[in-house]
Amino acid sequence: MRLETTIVGSGPRRIGLVHGLGADASTWEPFIEQLRASGQVTVFAPDLRGHGRSARAESWSLAEFADDLVETLPHDLDVVVGHSLGGAVLAAAVERLRPGHAVYLDPGFQLGLPTTGLRGRLFWAVPALTLGVAALLTARASAAARKGYPERTRRLMADATKRFDKRMAIGIFRDIAFHPVAAARPPVPSTVVLSADSKAVLPEGLATALTGFGWDVRRLSHLHHDMQLQDPAATFTLLRDVLLGP
Repeated sequence: MRLETTIVGSGPRRIGLVHGLGADASTWEPFIEQLRASGQVTVFAPDLRGHGRSARAESWSLAEFADDLVETLPHDLDVVVGHSLGGAVLAAAVERLRPGHAVYLDPGFQLGLPTTGLRGRLFWAVPALTLGVAALLTARASAAARKGYPERTRRLMADATKRFDKRMAIGIFRDIAFHPVAAARPPVPSTVVLSADSKAVLPEGLATALTGFGWDVRRLSHLHHDMQLQDPAATFTLLRDVLLGP
Protein backbone atom coordinates (compact mmCIF):
# COMPACT_ATOMS: atom_id res chain seq x y z
CA MET A 1 0.00 0.00 0.00
CA ARG A 2 1.26 3.47 -0.89
CA LEU A 3 0.89 5.51 2.29
CA GLU A 4 -0.27 9.10 2.54
CA THR A 5 2.82 11.06 3.58
CA THR A 6 3.38 14.51 5.02
CA ILE A 7 6.55 16.15 3.65
CA VAL A 8 7.92 19.18 5.46
CA GLY A 9 10.93 21.31 4.49
CA SER A 10 13.39 21.11 1.62
CA GLY A 11 16.76 20.86 3.34
CA PRO A 12 19.55 18.43 2.44
CA ARG A 13 19.25 16.33 5.63
CA ARG A 14 16.46 13.81 4.91
CA ILE A 15 14.64 12.26 7.87
CA GLY A 16 11.73 9.79 8.06
CA LEU A 17 9.38 9.64 11.05
CA VAL A 18 7.18 6.57 11.65
CA HIS A 19 4.43 6.94 14.26
CA GLY A 20 3.06 4.42 16.74
CA LEU A 21 -0.28 2.65 17.11
CA GLY A 22 -3.24 5.03 17.15
CA ALA A 23 -1.17 8.05 16.13
CA ASP A 24 -0.44 9.49 12.69
CA ALA A 25 1.92 11.92 10.97
CA SER A 26 0.25 14.94 12.57
CA THR A 27 1.40 13.89 16.04
CA TRP A 28 5.02 14.45 14.97
CA GLU A 29 4.39 18.19 14.51
CA PRO A 30 6.02 19.35 17.80
CA PHE A 31 9.07 17.17 17.09
CA ILE A 32 9.30 18.37 13.48
CA GLU A 33 9.40 21.94 14.78
CA GLN A 34 12.49 21.03 16.82
CA LEU A 35 14.13 19.57 13.71
CA ARG A 36 13.36 22.55 11.50
CA ALA A 37 14.54 25.07 14.08
CA SER A 38 17.89 23.33 14.37
CA GLY A 39 18.87 22.30 10.86
CA GLN A 40 18.18 22.22 7.16
CA VAL A 41 15.96 19.16 6.89
CA THR A 42 13.35 17.50 4.74
CA VAL A 43 11.00 15.35 6.82
CA PHE A 44 8.90 12.46 5.49
CA ALA A 45 6.12 11.36 7.89
CA PRO A 46 3.79 8.64 6.56
CA ASP A 47 0.44 7.58 7.99
CA LEU A 48 0.59 3.81 8.48
CA ARG A 49 -2.26 1.74 7.03
CA GLY A 50 -5.47 2.29 8.97
CA HIS A 51 -4.15 5.54 10.43
CA GLY A 52 -4.61 9.17 9.50
CA ARG A 53 -5.25 9.75 5.79
CA SER A 54 -3.96 6.35 4.61
CA ALA A 55 -6.37 3.71 3.36
CA ARG A 56 -8.11 1.20 5.60
CA ALA A 57 -7.27 -2.47 5.09
CA GLU A 58 -8.58 -5.94 5.86
CA SER A 59 -5.31 -7.35 7.16
CA TRP A 60 -2.76 -5.93 9.55
CA SER A 61 0.36 -8.07 9.67
CA LEU A 62 3.69 -6.56 10.64
CA ALA A 63 5.09 -7.72 7.29
CA GLU A 64 2.40 -5.73 5.46
CA PHE A 65 3.11 -2.62 7.51
CA ALA A 66 6.81 -3.01 6.63
CA ASP A 67 6.08 -3.54 2.92
CA ASP A 68 3.98 -0.36 2.92
CA LEU A 69 6.84 1.59 4.45
CA VAL A 70 9.35 0.27 1.92
CA GLU A 71 6.99 1.19 -0.93
CA THR A 72 6.41 4.70 0.44
CA LEU A 73 9.58 6.12 1.99
CA PRO A 74 12.58 7.12 -0.13
CA HIS A 75 15.39 4.66 0.34
CA ASP A 76 18.78 5.73 1.72
CA LEU A 77 17.36 8.49 3.93
CA ASP A 78 19.88 9.94 6.36
CA VAL A 79 17.81 8.87 9.38
CA VAL A 80 14.53 7.05 9.97
CA VAL A 81 12.89 7.27 13.42
CA GLY A 82 10.22 4.79 14.54
CA HIS A 83 8.17 5.09 17.74
CA SER A 84 6.51 2.09 19.43
CA LEU A 85 4.68 0.16 16.65
CA GLY A 86 6.59 2.34 14.21
CA GLY A 87 9.81 0.98 15.71
CA ALA A 88 8.71 -2.61 15.11
CA VAL A 89 7.71 -1.72 11.55
CA LEU A 90 11.03 0.01 10.96
CA ALA A 91 12.95 -3.00 12.28
CA ALA A 92 11.10 -5.21 9.77
CA ALA A 93 11.80 -2.81 6.90
CA VAL A 94 15.22 -1.41 7.69
CA GLU A 95 17.31 -3.82 5.61
CA ARG A 96 15.37 -2.75 2.51
CA LEU A 97 15.18 0.96 3.37
CA ARG A 98 18.90 1.17 4.23
CA PRO A 99 18.88 4.56 5.99
CA GLY A 100 22.16 6.00 7.17
CA HIS A 101 20.94 5.57 10.75
CA ALA A 102 17.86 4.00 12.35
CA VAL A 103 16.41 5.38 15.60
CA TYR A 104 13.92 3.43 17.71
CA LEU A 105 11.90 5.23 20.40
CA ASP A 106 10.51 2.66 22.87
CA PRO A 107 10.09 0.23 19.95
CA GLY A 108 7.69 -2.70 20.12
CA PHE A 109 10.44 -5.32 20.01
CA GLN A 110 9.22 -7.76 22.70
CA LEU A 111 5.79 -7.06 24.17
CA GLY A 112 5.17 -8.07 27.76
CA LEU A 113 2.34 -10.43 26.76
CA PRO A 114 2.23 -14.20 27.45
CA THR A 115 2.77 -16.41 24.39
CA THR A 116 3.59 -19.85 25.82
CA GLY A 117 2.14 -22.40 28.20
CA LEU A 118 -1.29 -22.37 29.79
CA ARG A 119 -1.14 -18.65 30.50
CA GLY A 120 -0.42 -17.92 26.86
CA ARG A 121 -3.25 -20.17 25.64
CA LEU A 122 -5.73 -18.60 28.02
CA PHE A 123 -4.64 -15.06 27.19
CA TRP A 124 -5.05 -15.49 23.42
CA ALA A 125 -8.21 -17.61 23.66
CA VAL A 126 -10.25 -14.44 24.15
CA PRO A 127 -7.87 -11.65 23.09
CA ALA A 128 -10.62 -9.01 22.84
CA LEU A 129 -11.19 -9.42 26.57
CA THR A 130 -7.64 -9.90 27.80
CA LEU A 131 -6.12 -7.19 25.61
CA GLY A 132 -9.03 -4.93 26.53
CA VAL A 133 -8.24 -5.28 30.23
CA ALA A 134 -4.53 -4.69 29.59
CA ALA A 135 -5.34 -1.66 27.43
CA LEU A 136 -7.60 -0.23 30.13
CA LEU A 137 -4.84 -0.44 32.73
CA THR A 138 -2.35 1.14 30.32
CA ALA A 139 -4.82 3.85 29.35
CA ARG A 140 -5.29 4.86 32.96
CA ALA A 141 -1.55 5.23 33.47
CA SER A 142 -1.17 7.07 30.16
CA ALA A 143 -4.04 9.43 30.94
CA ALA A 144 -2.38 10.45 34.19
CA ALA A 145 0.90 11.13 32.38
CA ARG A 146 -0.76 13.04 29.53
CA LYS A 147 -2.47 15.51 31.83
CA GLY A 148 0.80 17.42 31.87
CA TYR A 149 1.15 17.53 28.09
CA PRO A 150 0.51 20.85 26.30
CA GLU A 151 -3.11 21.32 25.24
CA ARG A 152 -2.09 21.33 21.57
CA THR A 153 -0.36 17.97 21.97
CA ARG A 154 -3.38 16.43 23.68
CA ARG A 155 -5.57 17.68 20.83
CA LEU A 156 -3.26 16.19 18.18
CA MET A 157 -3.36 12.83 19.94
CA ALA A 158 -7.14 12.89 20.35
CA ASP A 159 -7.70 13.80 16.71
CA ALA A 160 -5.35 11.05 15.52
CA THR A 161 -7.19 8.49 17.66
CA LYS A 162 -10.46 9.40 15.94
CA ARG A 163 -8.89 8.61 12.54
CA PHE A 164 -7.42 5.28 13.71
CA ASP A 165 -9.02 1.99 12.59
CA LYS A 166 -9.17 0.13 15.90
CA ARG A 167 -9.92 -3.20 14.22
CA MET A 168 -6.19 -3.74 13.75
CA ALA A 169 -5.26 -3.75 17.44
CA ILE A 170 -5.65 -7.45 18.25
CA GLY A 171 -3.97 -8.66 15.07
CA ILE A 172 -0.93 -6.43 15.28
CA PHE A 173 -0.43 -7.06 19.01
CA ARG A 174 -0.57 -10.80 18.35
CA ASP A 175 1.87 -10.56 15.44
CA ILE A 176 4.44 -8.56 17.40
CA ALA A 177 4.04 -10.69 20.54
CA PHE A 178 4.65 -13.93 18.65
CA HIS A 179 7.44 -12.54 16.44
CA PRO A 180 9.68 -10.56 18.80
CA VAL A 181 12.83 -8.85 17.59
CA ALA A 182 15.87 -10.89 18.62
CA ALA A 183 19.20 -9.40 19.59
CA ALA A 184 21.56 -9.30 16.62
CA ARG A 185 24.02 -6.96 14.96
CA PRO A 186 22.04 -4.11 13.36
CA PRO A 187 22.04 -3.92 9.55
CA VAL A 188 22.58 -0.14 9.76
CA PRO A 189 23.89 2.02 12.64
CA SER A 190 21.05 1.98 15.17
CA THR A 191 20.04 3.86 18.30
CA VAL A 192 17.36 2.82 20.80
CA VAL A 193 15.90 5.34 23.25
CA LEU A 194 14.16 3.91 26.31
CA SER A 195 11.64 5.67 28.56
CA ALA A 196 10.37 4.97 32.07
CA ASP A 197 7.80 2.63 30.47
CA SER A 198 10.15 0.77 28.15
CA LYS A 199 9.99 -2.63 29.88
CA ALA A 200 6.52 -3.20 28.39
CA VAL A 201 7.95 -3.14 24.86
CA LEU A 202 11.67 -3.90 25.26
CA PRO A 203 12.81 -5.86 28.32
CA GLU A 204 15.99 -4.83 30.10
CA GLY A 205 17.69 -8.08 29.17
CA LEU A 206 17.14 -7.36 25.48
CA ALA A 207 18.49 -3.83 25.90
CA THR A 208 21.67 -5.27 27.41
CA ALA A 209 21.97 -7.82 24.60
CA LEU A 210 21.49 -5.15 21.93
CA THR A 211 24.29 -3.09 23.50
CA GLY A 212 26.55 -6.12 23.21
CA PHE A 213 25.79 -6.34 19.48
CA GLY A 214 26.76 -2.72 18.89
CA TRP A 215 23.44 -0.93 19.26
CA ASP A 216 23.57 2.55 20.81
CA VAL A 217 21.14 2.44 23.75
CA ARG A 218 20.14 5.76 25.32
CA ARG A 219 17.61 6.63 28.01
CA LEU A 220 15.07 9.28 28.90
CA SER A 221 14.07 7.68 32.16
CA HIS A 222 12.16 10.73 33.38
CA LEU A 223 9.77 10.57 30.42
CA HIS A 224 6.96 8.20 29.51
CA HIS A 225 6.33 6.09 26.41
CA ASP A 226 5.27 9.02 24.19
CA MET A 227 8.56 10.77 24.89
CA GLN A 228 8.61 12.77 21.64
CA LEU A 229 5.19 14.19 22.56
CA GLN A 230 5.74 14.67 26.28
CA ASP A 231 9.00 16.56 25.77
CA PRO A 232 10.00 16.98 22.11
CA ALA A 233 12.86 19.29 23.06
CA ALA A 234 14.48 16.77 25.42
CA THR A 235 13.99 13.95 22.92
CA PHE A 236 15.53 16.03 20.14
CA THR A 237 18.46 17.15 22.33
CA LEU A 238 19.30 13.54 23.21
CA LEU A 239 19.34 12.63 19.51
CA ARG A 240 20.67 15.82 17.96
CA ASP A 241 23.99 14.26 16.96
CA VAL A 242 22.26 11.41 15.15
CA LEU A 243 19.45 13.44 13.58
CA LEU A 244 21.54 16.30 12.24
CA GLY A 245 24.87 14.56 11.81
CA PRO A 246 28.33 15.82 12.76
